[in-house]
Amino acid sequence: MRIALTLDRDADPEVNDYVRSLEAAGIPRSSIEVIMPPSQPREPFDALLLGGGVDVDPARYGTRLLEAGNVEVDPERDELDFSLLDAALRDGRPVLGICRGIQVINVALGGTLVQDLGIERPSEVVHQNDGDEKARLDHRVAILPGTRLASIAGAGQLAVNSRHHQAIASVAPGLAVSATAPDGVPEAVESTREPWLMAVQWHPENLRDAASAGLFAEFVRVAREESGRADRARTRA
Repeated sequence: MRIALTLDRDADPEVNDYVRSLEAAGIPRSSIEVIMPPSQPREPFDALLLGGGVDVDPARYGTRLLEAGNVEVDPERDELDFSLLDAALRDGRPVLGICRGIQVINVALGGTLVQDLGIERPSEVVHQNDGDEKARLDHRVAILPGTRLASIAGAGQLAVNSRHHQAIASVAPGLAVSATAPDGVPEAVESTREPWLMAVQWHPENLRDAASAGLFAEFVRVAREESGRADRARTRA
């Protein structure tokens, strides 16, 4: 089984918390392909993890760049993420999105984003923690009962870290919000259709709580199932 993990071009492809979390969930390092722009996957993948990074180009959701906002885009990162997401959805591969990943998924499926929360939707909730303490718990999210996320983390309140200044504005068709911040910002979404797709706005790869470990474990479990199903189909063919 192979998992494709997309990151920004300045990320460390070997030493990062995404890889550590996948390894903790049972995936050997040799089965994880870290892809940074302008590269493309060297081999076919069975599941896709869209990691955090720079902002999605507002042109992709039909609006102009907010001049006063601190919006940083990388067209090659956009091309990488959107093309791999399209391939994963087309082929029925599981997808997990984290931070930027939730925004890519929402835009790719027809939703829009808030370009800068501090300017467009200011609130007392700390969404952008600019400190070096990546595991600092910045606010709580309310997890909706009956969702996939609730089956992993439990319904109710969950304390999370937060390092984003953009967020979902209009939710894309086919996605359901599964967690919200106290100010109403969507903090997690999941697909109401197949294939398996979940995304969160916080950074569970930096956390060591049961909910974060459970999210990666569930992603890996589904990825293994889909990989096995694909292998059996190839054998029959």
